[in-house]
Amino acid sequence: MAKLKTTRFDAAEYLKSDKECALFLETAFEGGDTAHIARALGIVARARGMMKLAKETGLTREALYRMSEEGNPTLDTLLKVSKAFGLQLTVRAA
Repeated sequence: MAKLKTTRFDAAEYLKSDKECALFLETAFEGGDTAHIARALGIVARARGMMKLAKETGLTREALYRMSEEGNPTLDTLLKVSKAFGLQLTVRAA
């Protein structure tokens, strides 16, 4: 029997439009898990281009990667990244 060949799944490869990225992040925020939200931000950052995002936010690529890996971005970072994505964070009653 032949061995099954698999490839690593990367959601960033499938996020092509601003709307898809926004819906992806919206779903992550709904769960309320900060580590998951940070990973989702990192995925969208890679989909958009980490270098481009670094230039737009004034943050280093290393800081952006750390944000998505460590799972606890500062509010300042979150606001800068959201703005660069063309997103607005809002608060609503649960």
